[in-house]
Amino acid sequence: MSETPDTAATTSTSTRYDRGLALLQEVSGDPVPAVLSSLADIAPDLARYTIEFGYGDIYHRPGLSLRQRQLINIAALTALGTAAPQLRFHINGALNVGVTPREIVETIIHMLVYAGVPAALNGMTVAREVFAERPSPEQTPLGDLARSQVRPAQTSEDRYRRGLAALKEIDGHAGEQVVAALQDIAPDLGRYIIEFSFGDIYSRTGLTLKERELASVAACTALGTAAPQLRVHIHGLLNVGGSREEVVETITHLTGYAGFPAALNGITAAREVFAQRDADPQTAGR
Repeated sequence: MSETPDTAATTSTSTRYDRGLALLQEVSGDPVPAVLSSLADIAPDLARYTIEFGYGDIYHRPGLSLRQRQLINIAALTALGTAAPQLRFHINGALNVGVTPREIVETIIHMLVYAGVPAALNGMTVAREVFAERPSPEQTPLGDLARSQVRPAQTSEDRYRRGLAALKEIDGHAGEQVVAALQDIAPDLGRYIIEFSFGDIYSRTGLTLKERELASVAACTALGTAAPQLRVHIHGLLNVGGSREEVVETITHLTGYAGFPAALNGITAAREVFAQRDADPQTAGR
């Protein structure tokens, strides 16, 4: 017997919910995710939308791994600075899908560049609480985690040289233009971008350059106030081995965390970058 339209719609909705719930259970590690129990008495439909759209639709899209999606979440939620409970959930979720404590710490430190010290400090406070709540044989003790990040003191010239090399590798001409545009009004700001953002932060170990650029695209998309910088980092992600599909999927993923306007603005920036690269014989098609 053929399905009526109403029956087909019900079946489709059930499939979205079921697959979303299964994925949410995998990420959360909880057979009854908290979003269900916490909203049952006031807004059960909000829980259903979270499961159907967030996990049944968005998370099931190809193009990004669960690890990448969780790193993107940590970057965006740290940068936004307004969602500590959700950041806590996704730090736990990241650990559940194979992200290491060091990678989580590095993602939060990376947000210094995009959201500032307070946002990074608040994000690290949440991470510390999560790590303390779930010690495991596989988890690096906090003391060892801290020692793994210690770097020898370096001169300003060393940091600048290292930062300039990283800037050229990641952002190429686009990054150099940003620094050059500051020479007539704030040359020290341009130097800080090279020394601190690239010489200190981007050159840290613990994340690949591609993971750092995924985090950068996520942060700039979520903030919604950094379109020029988002375009630079879309170029950067493509320059270090990211694909156009990963750019689009990262921005689409942020619909659930920053809303449709932020995602639409991000896609507009991506469209501009893709067109610019297609017009350049050296970057056409990548």
